[in-house]
Amino acid sequence: MRILLTNDDGINAPGLKVLESIARTLSDDIWIVAPEQEQSGASHSLTLHVPVRVRPISKRRFAVSGTPTDCVLLASQRIISDKKKIDLVLSGINRGSNVGDDVTYSGTVAAAMEAALLDIPAIALSQMCFDDQPIYWQTGDTHAPGIIKKLLKAGWPKGGLINLNFPACPPREVKGVSVSPQGKRMVSVGLTLRKDPRGRPYYWLGGDRDNTTESKEVDVARLSAGYITVTPIQMDMTDYPTVKRIKKIFSV
Repeated sequence: MRILLTNDDGINAPGLKVLESIARTLSDDIWIVAPEQEQSGASHSLTLHVPVRVRPISKRRFAVSGTPTDCVLLASQRIISDKKKIDLVLSGINRGSNVGDDVTYSGTVAAAMEAALLDIPAIALSQMCFDDQPIYWQTGDTHAPGIIKKLLKAGWPKGGLINLNFPACPPREVKGVSVSPQGKRMVSVGLTLRKDPRGRPYYWLGGDRDNTTESKEVDVARLSAGYITVTPIQMDMTDYPTVKRIKKIFSV
């Protein structure tokens, strides 16, 4: 099985090293194509207005000057030049969770989205963490191989991906695996006005996430409760009930 690894935290991110450890329990045909610099929040963006450069690091390891989406495209169409196809894309492990509304911002999830568009099975992996606490990378390293094997055996439809999140606790404290729908949570994006050394104004974007949710069954709540969350995501974003309803407005 040929596995492509990528992320949005960058080629030197500790989560990518953990992901490589996980991948090597599944196969010895591993390729790594990841951004040269951190691309958190890049979402499903392409680099269109500046050149994208590829830096070979070793035989199957490459750094790309663009986004996670660029990485998957370049890997599948240029970097991996032999005729053997990519069987699986693993994106992550992200430093921080990607649940609820995070998936629309996440470069980690976006890389898996691009793979899904290319009909390549893909899983996005993220590790919940807090700034004032250690990051429990060993939780994903311990639990991910078994979960991925089960997911691959079960399979999922083309055009979809799996979003996998690990709670902020040691492996032995994980309460279980919860297959949960995507939830919603408030994300407070702070806009702090500052001045540079020349007195010119600029804004610094950032904010804290509010994990409050109305449902205890969605990914946001289950992850906070100590469960590993597994959320299947489809790339088709059509609201079919509304399509059916508004068709009546335009019917002759």
